[in-house]
Amino acid sequence: MARVLAIDYGQKRTGIAVTDDMQIIASGLTTVDTPKLLDFLADYFTKENVGKVLIGEPKQMNNEPSQSAPLINAFVEKFKLQFPDMELERVDERFTSKMAFQTMIDSGLKKKQRQNKALIDEISATILLQDYLSRKKI
Repeated sequence: MARVLAIDYGQKRTGIAVTDDMQIIASGLTTVDTPKLLDFLADYFTKENVGKVLIGEPKQMNNEPSQSAPLINAFVEKFKLQFPDMELERVDERFTSKMAFQTMIDSGLKKKQRQNKALIDEISATILLQDYLSRKKI
C-alpha cells in the first residue's frame, strides 16, 4: 500500500503529516516554509511511496470558502501541474488549528512550547489525516 500525505497549507509555513505504509497511523512529518513546499514534496515523492495527497480546504461556518481559499487554490493548481499523476483530495480543515492547540494543552506542553506555530501546523496536518483515516474505515 502507498502512504497518504496530508498538507495543512499556510501562507508562511505548511504542516505535513503522513501515514505508515498500511495507512493505519497518521504521524506528523514536518513543517516546511511554504515557498519551499513543492521542492520538498518532489524530493519526498522520490524517496517514499505516496499514493494520495490530502490538502485542507478552509471553510467558514456557513460552508463558504475562507479568505485563505484563493491562496490554497493557487497552490493546488501548481501542485497538479508539477505532479499530474498524484491523486489529490481536498478535505475540510475547519477547527484543525484549534484542535491542534487543544492537543498541545492536553499533552502537557508548556505555554512557551504551545507558541510554536510550526508545531501547531504539523499537528493540524496530523489531525486532518487522522480524521480522513477514521472516515475511510466507516
